[in-house]
Amino acid sequence: MVKIEMDNAKIVEGLKGRDLLTLLDYTHEEVSYLLHKADAMKKDMAAGKMPNLLAGKTLGMIFEKHSTRTRISFEVGMIQLGGHAMFMNARDLQIGRGESVYDTGHVLSEYLDGVMIRANSHEMVKELAQHTSVPIINGLTDIFHPCQALADLLTVLEVKSSLAGLKLAYVGDGNNVAHSLVIAAAHMGMHVAVATPKGFEYNPNLLVKAKAIAVKNGGSVFETTNPIEAVAGADVVYTDVWTSMGQEEEAAARLEAFKEFQINDGLVAHAKKDYMFLHCLPAHREEEVATSVIDGPNSYVFQQAGNRLHAQKAVLASLL
Repeated sequence: MVKIEMDNAKIVEGLKGRDLLTLLDYTHEEVSYLLHKADAMKKDMAAGKMPNLLAGKTLGMIFEKHSTRTRISFEVGMIQLGGHAMFMNARDLQIGRGESVYDTGHVLSEYLDGVMIRANSHEMVKELAQHTSVPIINGLTDIFHPCQALADLLTVLEVKSSLAGLKLAYVGDGNNVAHSLVIAAAHMGMHVAVATPKGFEYNPNLLVKAKAIAVKNGGSVFETTNPIEAVAGADVVYTDVWTSMGQEEEAAARLEAFKEFQINDGLVAHAKKDYMFLHCLPAHREEEVATSVIDGPNSYVFQQAGNRLHAQKAVLASLL
């Protein structure tokens, strides 16, 4: 017990003031701590306990992209923790008129205790973190979506009671959601199968890193172009939209490329009977997922969406 408390104290100290740009920068112990902290905070909220851990703290929230779950969960999370969240449309800031990221970062550091940013470019967010003395939290970029992945695994943990050894099948576009999900699952010792059409594969450099993380933690990661192979025996089946924000001009080509990758009753029949279906939302019903699946008894998408709040709170409380 003493060793566990000492280890947790070390993790807590190590998370203070950290950025969360990608889960590649985090360890198994840190990801596990955040998941269990989120679970504990959710249970506390259900019991009516709302600790003012961030009283007097202000989170700046910069949005270059539209948002429902990210904005609401971070804003409500800050309120529940006793702090304040400030919404900022990037177009309304001077950075939207050409002020440098260097200047913006230094100025924000004078006012805020942390910044959550939902941005087009991961490189810009990395640059902002370099010039900001307060924690920067990645609310989504073109390459990563780490906060979503934490909520995803929190949902699996709630339903399955553990993560190590479970098989997770991701079917669809090898995008930012996929990148962070696979990395998070690798940290937790899960066996991950990624099924993507040719030309829409998971980033190869990130795949190498995810495989190394998985092996270190007793899990595995493999890639295929066959969705049945990926879903076979899966405990969790996950998908995302085929056409993300900013890719609208590719929609027709993507519909053709992904037509064999829909999550439907025929495909999930290859998963375990008690499989979980997850989707980060928003969903295009009858496109990447059949209505019978997303509204079916194995779907946990709204619990998953609700867990964004608790995952965000764990991140905020730990970093700020």
